[in-house]
Amino acid sequence: MEGLHTKPRFFLFSLFFLASAVLSGADIAELDDHWQKKAEEALARSRAAYHPDPEAVTNHFNTAVHLALAQARNDTRRALRGVHADKFKRRCVATNPIDRCWRCQKNWMKHRKKLAKCGKGFGRNAAGGKDGDFYVVTDPSDGDLVNPKYGTLRWGVVQDRPLWIVFARDMIIRLSEELMINSNKTIDARGANVHIAYGAQITIQFVHNVIIHGLHIHDIKPGNGGMIRDSLQHFGFRTKSDGDGISIYGSSDVWIDHCSMRNCADGLIDAIEGSTAITISNCHFSHHNDVLLFGASDSNENDSIMQVTVAFNHFGRGLVQRMPRCRWGFFHVVNNDYTHWMMYAIGGSQHPTIISQGNRFIAPPMRFAKEITKRDYATEDVWKQWTWRSEGDLLQNGAFFRESGTPNTRTFDRRDFIKAKPGTYSYSSMKSPMSQL
Repeated sequence: MEGLHTKPRFFLFSLFFLASAVLSGADIAELDDHWQKKAEEALARSRAAYHPDPEAVTNHFNTAVHLALAQARNDTRRALRGVHADKFKRRCVATNPIDRCWRCQKNWMKHRKKLAKCGKGFGRNAAGGKDGDFYVVTDPSDGDLVNPKYGTLRWGVVQDRPLWIVFARDMIIRLSEELMINSNKTIDARGANVHIAYGAQITIQFVHNVIIHGLHIHDIKPGNGGMIRDSLQHFGFRTKSDGDGISIYGSSDVWIDHCSMRNCADGLIDAIEGSTAITISNCHFSHHNDVLLFGASDSNENDSIMQVTVAFNHFGRGLVQRMPRCRWGFFHVVNNDYTHWMMYAIGGSQHPTIISQGNRFIAPPMRFAKEITKRDYATEDVWKQWTWRSEGDLLQNGAFFRESGTPNTRTFDRRDFIKAKPGTYSYSSMKSPMSQL
């Protein structure tokens, strides 16, 4: 039986990691010295980012939610005790800890980098470009993949130093080929309406410390490949890309927040090949089949160190499955609002640990799709040992979550564990205008 504290077999992980990089969708035509070095560094960083006590991370997250809600209530009580009506109208009504951290600051646009301190969950240490300069995207074009033009998004993301990337105005960026993001970057679209659309995907590969905030990503197509720059020091031949919205490959300390995503050729967000320390929060997903994929394949033990938080997201119209679909690792799915799915909401294979807390699930009208969960490639005598837990979820319209694992061995039953806010909180927090995109 795989317990909650199963430690990854790093010997096998190290052995397979570099060999599989060429073979499992890295889009690299040849693993040259540059990519081999990046893969080795990524492995070391993934090991360092892996948290040996994942329950402590979920506990910390749930505590932050309770504190944020208490602060919001205190603000309301103070406002009702005689302050002027106009001040009451302007009070911060954000109730989740990520949004309260920056939205409640009146001059947040003058202190953009405060966002780097607002992450929660497994991706909470992603600082992005906090230690770097600001870079302003003024040009939505993407014409030169090897020597990108200054002012374009591509120029900013390939730099070898930390950068906090913002946008001068509303724009639609059609990527000619996949956008290779280098380490220590923040893409911060707050204050502008920025669409990555009708072109190729965003790729986060063998890097660390990336924040993507506030983008609209939709209608992404597979790229044809070609010579593409991934850093100041290197460009090389890339094979055809899949058409994901965002592809996370062998990377760590990644936070995706307040993004709106729909209608991509492959997944909306895929995290594979030993990626870990990831948070996906406050996003809106709609009109897509395979939404979130965590784990490359049932045979890839690299993903045993994968740890992901999925929080405060809205899974909306036109979604079919994989919200998320998990393999191998540890996944905290908390305080999300699931209003639509056609097949199932949460699935997996190869003994992932899935902790579902305080979500609202509204089952579709089809009788065969009432079950939230789906387990693949295992018989019941096998999957009943996997730890899949539902706590405080709001189950509506006949939705049901099939739990598994031995209850008396779960550390989530320990007395000091902070329970998540219930599913009613997920619904009410989504209605708040301060937590919308």
